[in-house]
Amino acid sequence: MRSHEAADASPTADRTLGPAARRASCVGLVLAACLATSPTLAVAAEAASAGAAPPSAPPSASTAKGSGAGLDRYYQQRPSWGSCVTGPDDTTGIDLDKAGVQCADVTVPLDYAAPRGRTITVAISRLKATDTRHRIGAILLNTGGPGGPARAYPPTARAAMKEVGARYDIVGFDPRFVGRSTPLDCGWPLGMTWLSAGADRAGFDRQVALQKSLADKCRATGASVLPHISTRNTARDMDVIRGALGERKISYLGYSYGTYLGTVYTQMFPGRHDRMVLDGAINPGDYRPRLLEGAERANEKALSDWAGWAAERHGTYGLGRTRSEVLASVDRVVAASARGPLTIGSGADAFRIDDSQVPLLLFSGIADDTEPARASFGELVSVLVAAAGGAPTTLPAGFAAELRYALRGEGEPTGVQSAIICGDVAAGRDPEQYWRDIERSRTAHPLFGPLTRNINPCAFWDRPREEPTRVTRDASALIVAATGDPRTTYKGSVELRRLLPSSRLLTLEGANRHALYGSYGNTCVDDQVNSYLATGRLPAKDRTCVKESD
Repeated sequence: MRSHEAADASPTADRTLGPAARRASCVGLVLAACLATSPTLAVAAEAASAGAAPPSAPPSASTAKGSGAGLDRYYQQRPSWGSCVTGPDDTTGIDLDKAGVQCADVTVPLDYAAPRGRTITVAISRLKATDTRHRIGAILLNTGGPGGPARAYPPTARAAMKEVGARYDIVGFDPRFVGRSTPLDCGWPLGMTWLSAGADRAGFDRQVALQKSLADKCRATGASVLPHISTRNTARDMDVIRGALGERKISYLGYSYGTYLGTVYTQMFPGRHDRMVLDGAINPGDYRPRLLEGAERANEKALSDWAGWAAERHGTYGLGRTRSEVLASVDRVVAASARGPLTIGSGADAFRIDDSQVPLLLFSGIADDTEPARASFGELVSVLVAAAGGAPTTLPAGFAAELRYALRGEGEPTGVQSAIICGDVAAGRDPEQYWRDIERSRTAHPLFGPLTRNINPCAFWDRPREEPTRVTRDASALIVAATGDPRTTYKGSVELRRLLPSSRLLTLEGANRHALYGSYGNTCVDDQVNSYLATGRLPAKDRTCVKESD
């Protein structure tokens, strides 16, 4: 099961980056663990955590300019650029060096309210402009998550940008406590916490106990840093990076959660961004611990559309000859997992999955309607159907590594996604309210309601240090969205467009896809974005593209 962070937001990423970087580059949102372009389970990658309530608030945008508030030394630092290789087994670093990328660390304060205190490092990378005569400036990348590293992403971004890419210094960064930045690992026994409540109250009670234990474990592991892991602090780090690069303004390309980060940056540091592309946008008013709440219908449609595709290929996947028959096969898998765990794979890569995990696997496979992604998901569902019938199964190539992380927490640090979200917005703390929400959702959304409404670690996290960012300032941006996006639904992009009147909305009709630019292969979308990056001029009005035939 391959990944996306834009997630592998792009086919180009597969040729440029190693597996860990691809997993983390999923563009995607989300939210639910880098669920974006991944044909199956796009898992989140590289580390973090959040929480706690403090005495004094960090400095405002007006004071955080490097000319006061004790921040000058951070803004005035100059990165020491060098090789991206960190050791003999660092294949990603070797690939980046070959691509001409340079890497460095930027020092930032752990706590912006105490800039003379403890410091941490943020890992950055740079692919310098080659058309220096027509250089536009630097463009900063965020591939989503939350918690997705983008240090390895500049070569992929340059490929997406085509000719205009040569005019930019393309800068990737791993957000605080992610990837090669100062690390944090919650040490969780699983990599993804976006689980379903299951079929009954007993399953929900197990979820309450599990999610509380995860919050407790992360607090025990990283209590000293958790209060400082948040989107607002990442935005502050972005502005320090801008200053360290010597740029008066910086351009930005953000996918999924990266659209929220970019929006927060415009509100905290007005006037400091140049060209801004927000792909798969989140409505800031909807950003909360249960971030997938409200996406049930879009995901049901994406699943139904995939089922229609699979029905036409019954000879390959054996899931049914009609859309309804394929959906019935999916229902049988869910029902069987509620009766007892299903075993998929064999030997060391045998996984036992129940009705808290099966909906997540199904959810994870429908954020991409391209042929390769649908085929990969078809392979996984065929395995699940066989397991539901008690037959031995073999996992398709590539799925085992993703499942080892997602279901066991093996191979990479855990906790980053929850840490950031929990550190941004306070969650409800009463398990009974979650249970009531789950029960109300079952009638209309029996498969995805118990997943999107379920309790999560944020219910047991320390309260965030700051209030969430409110959008009160206009900002210019090009917002890119697919009408059938199952992760950050289309209405979120429409609402962000309303909140930012100077922005423009570029809509792709007819696609069930999260993350478009440079990865989906729609010429109309790519050309519109690249025209904006080249000229700095937004379209005169909102534009619409149409999905190209497969």
